Amino acid sequence: MNTLTGLHAVVTGGGSGIGEAISAVLLREGARVTVMGRDEARLAAAVGRLVRGFDTSARTGVAGARTNEHTPPVQPEVSKARADISDPSSVESAFHQAIEAFGPVDILINNAGQVESQPFARTTLDQWNRLLQVNLTGTFLCTQQVLPGMTERGFGRIVNIASTAALKGYAYVAAYCAAKHGVLGLTRALALEVARKGVTVNAVCPGYTDTDIVARAVEQIVSKTQRSADAARDALAAANPQGRLVQPDEVAQAVLWLCRRESASITGQAIAVAGGEVM
Repeated sequence: MNTLTGLHAVVTGGGSGIGEAISAVLLREGARVTVMGRDEARLAAAVGRLVRGFDTSARTGVAGARTNEHTPPVQPEVSKARADISDPSSVESAFHQAIEAFGPVDILINNAGQVESQPFARTTLDQWNRLLQVNLTGTFLCTQQVLPGMTERGFGRIVNIASTAALKGYAYVAAYCAAKHGVLGLTRALALEVARKGVTVNAVCPGYTDTDIVARAVEQIVSKTQRSADAARDALAAANPQGRLVQPDEVAQAVLWLCRRESASITGQAIAVAGGEVM
């Protein structure tokens, strides 16, 4: 059963990693999906992968059995919109494009983010402002674009991808942790504001996840410590009591659960997907 049929979802940072995984599960559940990001070529490549992946899943079915070869293929409704979420005019233009393509936004996944590692003593004001602008203000700007329509229609799902950095501290990423703690505060405050309006607002907080961000972290550890890439990955995985990196689809499944119509009583929550790293 496609539980999200008829709903339009926007996924920021949808061109790879967690964002692409979220887009894929929302498509499979029947949603129309707009993927947003800064890189036009990356978005186009992601849309191509989503279409191909959707075609494969539609033909094999959930259980992996082949469907009738004579059944016309179901076409996924997925489009792209370029947006720099730190730029108000870019955000407004992208959401206007998304609404023109698929109608009002029912589901917003604030996934786009950026992390930079630096000791606090060497963190510049420009770096501090940049990380808050992308990770926190970007969430604010995108939410502003969809919330009035959601409350007017009496239905909406907003899921902020906030990281375990919203729940605890990590050394050398003070600006990132501050921004993600801010995202969680925004999540909780907004959830209370719209609690009686049919809109839920939640945060999903992944631990170290097997994405490009972790790949860049591994490169940085290797360059600074001369450890091997495998040893660097193992060090990051060790933060997870299960001893592994989280997979993007695991995060996507948590997001899907929060987006379902049946999840109407779940709001203002921070769901950690981190193998028990935070409890």
